[in-house]
Amino acid sequence: MTKMIAGEALVKVLADWGVDHVYGIPGGSINHTVEGLYLQKENVKYIQVRHEEVGAIAASADAKFTGKIGVAFGSAGPGATHLFNGLYDAKMDHVPVLALVGQVGQPVMNTNFFQEMDESQMFADVSVFNRTVTTADQIPYVVNQAIKEAYRQKGVAVVTLPEDLTSTEIDYEPTKTPKVAENNFTQVVDDKAVKDTLAMIKEAKHPLIYAGRGLLGARDVLTKFSEQFNIPVMNTVPATGVIATDHPNAIGTFGRLGSKSGFEALQHTDLILFLASEFPFANFWPKNIKIIQVNNNPFDIGKTVDIDYPVISDAKAYLQALIDTGESRPKDAWLEANQENKKNWDNWLDELAEDDSKGLNPETITKHVAEMAGPNDTFAIDTGNVSEWGVRGVPMNKNQRFAISGLFATMGFGLPGGLAGALSVPEGQAWSLSGDGGIAMVVPDIITEARYGLPVINVVFSNQRFGFIYNEQLETKQHLYGVDLTDADWAKVAEGLGGIGFTIHNKQEANDVFAKVADLQKGGNKKPILINALIKQDDPVTTAFMPLDPKLYGEDTVKEYAAKYGIDTEKQPSLGEILRAKGDND
Repeated sequence: MTKMIAGEALVKVLADWGVDHVYGIPGGSINHTVEGLYLQKENVKYIQVRHEEVGAIAASADAKFTGKIGVAFGSAGPGATHLFNGLYDAKMDHVPVLALVGQVGQPVMNTNFFQEMDESQMFADVSVFNRTVTTADQIPYVVNQAIKEAYRQKGVAVVTLPEDLTSTEIDYEPTKTPKVAENNFTQVVDDKAVKDTLAMIKEAKHPLIYAGRGLLGARDVLTKFSEQFNIPVMNTVPATGVIATDHPNAIGTFGRLGSKSGFEALQHTDLILFLASEFPFANFWPKNIKIIQVNNNPFDIGKTVDIDYPVISDAKAYLQALIDTGESRPKDAWLEANQENKKNWDNWLDELAEDDSKGLNPETITKHVAEMAGPNDTFAIDTGNVSEWGVRGVPMNKNQRFAISGLFATMGFGLPGGLAGALSVPEGQAWSLSGDGGIAMVVPDIITEARYGLPVINVVFSNQRFGFIYNEQLETKQHLYGVDLTDADWAKVAEGLGGIGFTIHNKQEANDVFAKVADLQKGGNKKPILINALIKQDDPVTTAFMPLDPKLYGEDTVKEYAAKYGIDTEKQPSLGEILRAKGDND
């Protein structure tokens, strides 16, 4: 046993679990945990953020990028309440995060003391584990159990630490129990589920895979299954990268952040393999589709959409069991038409990237990002219209990693996510993509990137409006109110905070700026970079409903929609038209 303060023992537990950095801001009630970080600074790096919200969001992004637990702390009162945004992001996207929360000393608890709050009650809803320690000796044990529960339940664990306990000296002995974060057994999938699935696939004319986050890390298996059975693959937005974005069978996603190829595939499919997801917008799918849902959580079966056949299983094991049957499905007009439709959509995005006749298109910027991106880069995408441009534009075809605030959809995710990417995946270039609304919420933490020499490339799409909300007000015929933004020179802001700033007005400036940024990074730059792209205010093409098939929607509706968004229907025929041209009359 070794004598040390409990705050240091706590940090040693973190190090034993492989945690190498922690976010937070010091404060009276958490200072002895900070002292522990100082004493263990060779093992666990303390990252001083400028707002606890940024630390908690970054911890969630750490978990999304790596699968390893992210850790953030806050002091009693406001330090604790500032954590909530990031913790709810982790809760709703099911990733492991540990929150260390300061509390006033035990002698003054329950006396209405300065900054005293009932933190156990406050964090009850957001957490899968929520404990206030009562002795100094139990701190290492409770933190150890908290981490186990965060991993087991894929959620937020909260440990509240009265300040007098973390300062107490204890006899510390590390537990000899090996740290286990994942199940190390092989699942056997029910033969009946495999046989029934094969029968349903054979009966289907237009089968479709819809893959969720639970298949991240199983790209090889999903790709092999898609190729063996010749079935196109869609994915939820948080699962971007579950199949390589440039794979011929990958056709995008559905909804406001989706693609033409994704929307239209759903209008013609007759069977969906709904895998490893609780996609909340599944209830907007057409109602005449058979659905096989595969999920390892029985609670999620049928939660968002009525289904025809449930399989309680790990989706990777399920797909592998189908592959192992040696069965296949021939390549047909359905797969070829979807591949062609996705290729046409990609060509249209490329055309937008080359056209700045009416102002700077966001696709110009995302194309430069894609061309500059390396095989191990991380992409943190903020919430808003920027989510659409990021999902459609960033490359996820090698070992790149993608993080977004999925179900919580909090603005301000981009910059903290970029910070996390630089720390958690140092072998790649970290990128953040934000709108001017989102960056305004968190921009002071450019200082944090500068302080620790993290050359994150922060791309800001500036159009002086809350674009996503603007569209919502427009679609619901409300007054356009509260959605305009007062402009700021974000490049100068970045320079004032210790970074390097660039502003882009047009395509030529985009070429020049990205060439300069590439040179800076190749030269070993250690400063954060902010690229302020002044894009045009046009609303992005809406993909939640794309009436481009005259057989389904009528010629007049197609012409009106195509004219509104500048879509050439000769170059972008509907999936239905492509199918009919191939002799598949649906």
